[in-house]
Amino acid sequence: MIAQFLRSSKPFHASRLSRVCQSYYSTAPSKPSLQHVAQLRKLTEVSISKAREALSQTNNDIQQALEWVKNDLAASGIKKAANVQSRETREGLVRSRGKTALGGGGIRAAMVELNCETDFVGRNTLFGQLAADIAHTAAFITEPTDSSTIIRSCSLDILNDAPLLSQNNPSSHSSSTVSSSIRDLIAKVGEKVSLKRAVTVVQNPFLESPNLGLRLASYLHGSVGSAPQGRIGSLAIIALKSPELAHRLQNDTFVKDLERLERALARQIAGFDTCLIKSSHGDETALYNQPFMMLGGESANEPVRMAIENWSKRQGLVQDGEEGGVEVLEFAKWNVGDVIG
Repeated sequence: MIAQFLRSSKPFHASRLSRVCQSYYSTAPSKPSLQHVAQLRKLTEVSISKAREALSQTNNDIQQALEWVKNDLAASGIKKAANVQSRETREGLVRSRGKTALGGGGIRAAMVELNCETDFVGRNTLFGQLAADIAHTAAFITEPTDSSTIIRSCSLDILNDAPLLSQNNPSSHSSSTVSSSIRDLIAKVGEKVSLKRAVTVVQNPFLESPNLGLRLASYLHGSVGSAPQGRIGSLAIIALKSPELAHRLQNDTFVKDLERLERALARQIAGFDTCLIKSSHGDETALYNQPFMMLGGESANEPVRMAIENWSKRQGLVQDGEEGGVEVLEFAKWNVGDVIG
């Protein structure tokens, strides 16, 4: 073939010889298949062009392509994070994660606020999933303490350095931290993303006090899709005290009524200008002084304090003159973009 080119009447160029030799003595990387591109995108959520580039650079090896994407996201994330560092993040989501143990009233929960620059990114699925995973991580890594408060601020330094735990796949092991996952998201969406605040609740069960129990109430307003996340979030700790508590918690109807009460209390906190629980001056920023509109029915015209007392009596938790029943101990209420003093 080379001799044939030398005998050709056309002007000879060394570049033509080089291209011919290369075609005979080397093999060009095969074009990434659609199946490989789809598989890599499912695993990494990167763009089609980035998935193709990763596969082309790694000769269509999925494992090597995953490592390539990881390194590329880290490099581009650091660069983009530096470029957007001075921008303001006034949009985003409040996300909560929590669980109440029926038996002894133990609870474990967290609420976080993750911010971004635009509402468009705030409604992005990747953004919402990261907020969910951060809330799950915060709830999981927090240990019980002897603090006088149940809802406690979570150190952002500790949380950012923690391995990110997946809410959807808790058994998976991630090599990414919360901060590196935020950086990776910045590389994907091109906006500044920042973790603004986090609170956690961790209380062990009252195994030696069957008459006492704690419950978690939470509500998020302005949810994106069906996910429990929104622009306004409330988290409340509810105490139950009754000699009948253990027995009542075995009744499915009672548990459903209790969950309805909990949701109504959390909605009341989120929907009203609620700043505190009790006040003796008729202050309607106090939860107990507000008409319990979120519970509805006859309770809509009753103050929250009276409504939960009557509910406790109807449910057989307490009798007239007895102490106990239901009480709201603490709550946290956030709006996306709150100015923190």
